[in-house]
Parts: sequence; C-alpha cells; structure tokens
Amino acid sequence: MTPDFDIILAGGGLANGLIALRLAQTRPDVRVSIIESGPVLGGNHTWSSFGLDINDEQRRWTHELFAYRWDNYSVRFPRQSRRLDVGYGSTTSEKLAAALHAAMPAGHIMTSMPVAALDATSVTLADQRVLTAGVVIDGRGQAPTKALDLRWQKFLGQEVELAQDHGLDGPIIMDATVPQSDGYRFVYTLPFGPRHVLIEDTYFSDGKDMAPELLRQHIADYAVSQGWTIRRIVREEAGILPMGIGGDIKAFWDEGQPGVPRVGLAAGMFNPVTGYSFPDAVRMADLVASLPSLDAASVYAAVRTESERVWNGRGIYRVLNRMLFLAAQDEERRTILERFYEHPDALVGRLYAADNNIGDWLKVFSGRPPIPPMRALGTLLNYMVRGR
Repeated sequence: MTPDFDIILAGGGLANGLIALRLAQTRPDVRVSIIESGPVLGGNHTWSSFGLDINDEQRRWTHELFAYRWDNYSVRFPRQSRRLDVGYGSTTSEKLAAALHAAMPAGHIMTSMPVAALDATSVTLADQRVLTAGVVIDGRGQAPTKALDLRWQKFLGQEVELAQDHGLDGPIIMDATVPQSDGYRFVYTLPFGPRHVLIEDTYFSDGKDMAPELLRQHIADYAVSQGWTIRRIVREEAGILPMGIGGDIKAFWDEGQPGVPRVGLAAGMFNPVTGYSFPDAVRMADLVASLPSLDAASVYAAVRTESERVWNGRGIYRVLNRMLFLAAQDEERRTILERFYEHPDALVGRLYAADNNIGDWLKVFSGRPPIPPMRALGTLLNYMVRGR
C-alpha cells in the first residue's frame, strides 16, 4: 500500500518547518506533511542568530525568513558597555508560517490537530485517523529527560510601540546593568522600527519557574529607565530554553521511541551556552534534504548521528556552563559574562557559533579569573567524579 506521504513532520515548529521548507526548495517531488497541535505553524516566537552562525548558502536559502537584520549589536555591564560589529538577524513565527504556506500544498498542512501517537512510519491523530509515511520525524520539542543535565534560559518579552523614538541602531543582546536576581538577569532588546521594540526580561537560571507579572513589571520599569513611554503592547511571548551542563546523549536518544527520528530540542540540538536553536535547525534541514534515501531507518541513523556528533563536540561549552551555574556565587555569574565580553568581536562570534579554536580557549581561560580558581577547579573535579 502506498503511504499517504513520503515524510510526516510531527510538530510545526522551527526545526520541522525548516526541513519542510528546504525539501520544498530542493526536492519538490517529496510529499511532505506537517501536523501541528496549535492553531498556527511556528507558534509565537522570535528566533535569532548571529552573523557567523550559518554559512553563505544557508543565509541564501533562509533569507526570506528574516524579518529583521542589523549590522551590529551591543552589550551593557556595570563596568563596560561595547558595540560589536557583527551581524545579527531575527525571524518570527509569522515569517516561517507564511513561507511554509507558500511552499506547500494546502492539504499537506494540518493545524489544531494534536498527535495522539506515532511511530517511525505512522501518526495517529487525536480524531483517531491514522496517516502513514516513509518516515515520521518528531519535532514536538524536548520531553522530560533523565539523561541530560540542564539549566535554563527563561524569558518573558513584550513587543511594544513607544510614544517616541527609542534611538537604538541595533539590538542590545545583554543589558546586565539591571538588578540581579534568580541567577544571572539581563534585558534583551530588539529594535524593530523607530518606535517599535521587543523588550525581554531574561534569566540564566537553575530552575524553570517564572513569575509573569513580576517580569512584566520589570519590562515596564526598564522602559521607564530608558526614557521610553510604552503606548501599547503589540504582542507578548515567553520561553524556557535549555542550557547544557552535562549528560549522556546516547542515553538521551535511547529514552525516546525506538527508530523515530527526532529534531530540534527533541534531539538536543541547541547551543549549550546561549540556548539558540536556529543555526542547528538550519544545518539539520540541510542534512535531511541531502539524504539519498528518506526511509525511516536512513533518516533515523543520520539525525541521531548528527545529534550525537554535535553534542559530543561541544563538551567545552558545557564546562563553561558548569563554571557559570555551579561554581559562581551571587553576582559572579554577571562577572563571568562581563569578562567574556572583553574579548575581540571574532572570538565572541565564534563562541556564539560554537566554533571556537584552541587559541580562543587559551584566551578565555587566561587572565584575571572571575571566580576563585580553587573553587572553580574543585567544582569541576567534583562534577567529573560525582556527575549530576
């Protein structure tokens, strides 16, 4: 019996959306379906990336997704503020959804349709219909896991219209001049227009709990501190992104359903230091679209191998996170980030791209230590011996 589709993508978020878009561009003969439990593809998100995060060809094929691009961004800390002349761009859920609706047949996109069950070649919908495919790819986000040791970047953001121009010529990736609480706190700001700005109250935190009303008040207070008057709130979004401390990626995959390919956060594909997932999702889309065979076994083997390769190649970044989350005390987390931003633009860019070289690490771990060396060493050794 001929399957209903060649590929079914369970979950209509970033990772699966990029796979569908790349296949539509390079292999339009492949019959792809996206099944999303929410009312729209992409949800309610802003995804960003730095200039070095993806290569020229990837920038070309994702170009239509970027709603905003800037030539620089800045950071602010108590003892220093600086502008980095490195590109930065953001896409939105609306941009992703529009691109997918334009690229795919209408009947191949299903929204407001929860998935009740799935395996490597079939999906059972909430209405008990069963759809079959050569392969089902699970991109429904990260499930609870005992295999990965994680901390969290959590945020609440409001896209607002101001009564006057904000005066920004680029994003403020971190304004850590704000009072510290719940770990490392900073405000993230994206200027979408002269009076149109996204303001996010953000935390690198040990826990996932949030107090939305408090974060909304922080945003209002921050606007006042910048001399801005909020005329209206256009949109609000919130998120909790994983940041890796340690873990066993093979065990993480073995926790999942046997033989079912996973992508995005469901595959542990995120920058362990920033929580950003857009660059990894772009690369995974390229990988899937390039496979000579799109059967379940081939796709599963390819995406699992890539997930394990990427995770294992980023161990040094998880060491940095152990310093940040386990060794640092009180406001030392902010000091660690402030010291890091004393390095040249190119080194900072390579960290965000998870592409640092040995020379970079010698610079990062040299100079004035932001926390007492013996405490840092003891924390790292204790983690190696005792793990989680």
